Amino acid sequence: MLNRIWFWLLLLGILYGFGKSAYRSITLSDAAGRSHGTSTTLLAVDESTDDDDASATSPLLDTGKQLSEAAVESAKLSVEICLGLIGIMALWLGLLKIANDAGMVQALAALLRPAMRWLFPDVPDGHPGQAAMVMNIAANILGLDNAATPFGLKAMRELQALNSSDDTATDAMATFLAINTSSVTLVPVTIIALRAAAGSSDATRPMAGMILATCVSTIVAIVAVKALARTKRFSADRPRTITALTTANESLSRGE
Repeated sequence: MLNRIWFWLLLLGILYGFGKSAYRSITLSDAAGRSHGTSTTLLAVDESTDDDDASATSPLLDTGKQLSEAAVESAKLSVEICLGLIGIMALWLGLLKIANDAGMVQALAALLRPAMRWLFPDVPDGHPGQAAMVMNIAANILGLDNAATPFGLKAMRELQALNSSDDTATDAMATFLAINTSSVTLVPVTIIALRAAAGSSDATRPMAGMILATCVSTIVAIVAVKALARTKRFSADRPRTITALTTANESLSRGE
């Protein structure tokens, strides 16, 4: 689906560029034609005709030239940016891996347990979904979207284990998705790295605005999902006994 969207965006951009150039050529031709009627000498007419022919074709030629140059420059710039991102992405992904192996994730989950209980009351304490959600949120806070994706997928799989329905999301799943959509980012590492790779003199300048935006969007997302969960249309009607039985069976299968 995304590939189709990108294809049509690219095609529409190219067609718009050439269409604008063609319209400009026609406009210049009409303007030059009107000026020909007021010419007083044959030499002036011949010179204006030559200028008209050049101006009529130059916009289309210029557009094609600019398109080719932009494609080459964009490919070159993308490689340079990717090379610049390797170092900072390796650093923060390595730190996240060390934190996970050192047990800091479990410690962070315990520290955030009051907030996690309020946000996800249907998820039992110590459930694997909690750790996955904490890692996902931590990666998003650092602006490491690529690192957050695997943890988000794992969290959704663990939350589905607590779901008695295969085609309806639980309140916990909806809340987690809303928080991810709101983009909780307090340290936008990727954006800072991109700005630094692009030669910005102050790569951290937009941090204040980003923090304000992400805080507002996250608060709005949480309030909205909690309010909608109380309505009859969006509430998930799940028997508590089924959820409890699913949790118990999962614990027994793990040998806990």
